[in-house]
Amino acid sequence: MTQTGSIWLVIVLALVAANLPFVNDRWLLVGASAQGRKPLFARALELLALYFVVGTFALALEKRAGQIAPQGWEFYAVTGALFVTLAFPGFVYRYLMRRGAPTDAQD
Repeated sequence: MTQTGSIWLVIVLALVAANLPFVNDRWLLVGASAQGRKPLFARALELLALYFVVGTFALALEKRAGQIAPQGWEFYAVTGALFVTLAFPGFVYRYLMRRGAPTDAQD
């Protein structure tokens, strides 16, 4: 796989992984289904765990290419912010979209 292909693979994987906690009601994506709704705190913890999973995958691809570079805190701050930004569509879908007509609508 080329470096460009690896980069796009990581970006697409990050986009999918960042939205998984918001479109899935299972605990840690594969566990038992949550009773009722999962709290936002649980979704945020899953988001953090998936950030590390995608980061580990990206590090493995970088190691395979032979270009491991040391990273400072700035790198992790920027990639964390990017991961949270990529999660915005899932957050909007889960918490901000209205489902159906409001129950207290006046005609």
